[in-house]
Amino acid sequence: MLKFEPLLKSTIWGGDKIIPFKQISSSQTQVGESWELSGVPGHETVVSEGEHKGKRLNQLVSEERERLVGADNYRRFGNEFPLLIKFIDARRDLSIQVHPDEETAHRLGKEHGKNEMWYVLESDEGAQIFDGLKNQITPEEYKVMVEDGSICDALARFEVSEGDVFFIPAGRIHSIGKGCFVTEIQQTSDVTYRIYDFKRKDDSGHYRELHTSEAAESIDYRVMPDYRTHYTKRKNEGVEVVSCPYFTTAVYDLDEPMTLDYSELDSFVVLIGVKGAATLIDDEGNATSLRAGETVLVPATTKEVRVEGKIKMLETYV
Repeated sequence: MLKFEPLLKSTIWGGDKIIPFKQISSSQTQVGESWELSGVPGHETVVSEGEHKGKRLNQLVSEERERLVGADNYRRFGNEFPLLIKFIDARRDLSIQVHPDEETAHRLGKEHGKNEMWYVLESDEGAQIFDGLKNQITPEEYKVMVEDGSICDALARFEVSEGDVFFIPAGRIHSIGKGCFVTEIQQTSDVTYRIYDFKRKDDSGHYRELHTSEAAESIDYRVMPDYRTHYTKRKNEGVEVVSCPYFTTAVYDLDEPMTLDYSELDSFVVLIGVKGAATLIDDEGNATSLRAGETVLVPATTKEVRVEGKIKMLETYV
C-alpha cells in the first residue's frame, strides 16, 4: 500500500481548511486544492515512504504495470494513472465551468474528457454547489447570458452538508460555491472550459481566460429533475454512490473491524480518509495508517485489506 506527497495548490479562491484537515505543517496560504494522487504530466504526485519512495506515480505505473493498476486498466490507459484525487476548499466561488466528453475533447484537440464527482466534507453553513441547468436554454441564449453575467441565473443551486454526493458527468455546467469543502474524484484530465468567472482579476490584474466557444460545444443542455446523487447512509458496510465507465466509488462508515475483499477485482483501489482513523492490514500482513486527510493507493495484486479503527472513508477504483 502506497502513500504520496500531496501537491498543495494556492488559488485566488483558496481557503484555510486543507492544511489543518490534513494535519500537516505548511506556511502556504490560500490553499484551494490538495492533489492527493495525480498522474497529470507536470503535476505528478511522488511516493512518500517505503521501497518506492521518491518515485513519480506514472513512473511507478510504467515499472509495475498490471501489478499496480490491473491488467485491464493497463491495456486501457498504459502508463498513465487514470484517476486524479483532490481535496478542494473554496473560500470564494469557483468559476462556472464545464468539461467535455471524450468525443468532444478529441474533436477539440484534447486527449481526454472529464467526468468527476464530489463528496462534501464539513463545509460552512449555507455553502452551495451549482450543478446543472434549472431552465432550458439554447446555445444562443447561453452566449448572451455569459456576456451579460446572468448565466448563474440558469443554474440549479444546492445547499450542501457533510456527506452529500454530486456526480458531474462531462457536459454538465457546474461550480463549487464559497464555503464548500469537498473531495473530488475525476478522470485524469486537466481540460476545464471556464464559462464565467465573476469578472475577477488575477494577481497581475488580468481577467482569467474564458473558453466560451469551447464550452458551448461541450455543454449538455438537457434539464434534469434532480442533480443530487442520493444514497442511504449505513454503518459498517460499503455503500456504492457512483458507478460510471471511469470510476466506481463507495462510502464506508466503520466503527468495527471489516475486511475488504478485492480478490475478484482487476484494479487498483484508492482509499480516502474523510473522518477518524484506522489501520489498514493487507493479505501479506503489511500495515498502513489511514486518517482523515490521507489517501492510500492499494495495488491490484492485493487480495484483501483489513480495516481496524473508527473511520469514514471513500473507496474508488476503475
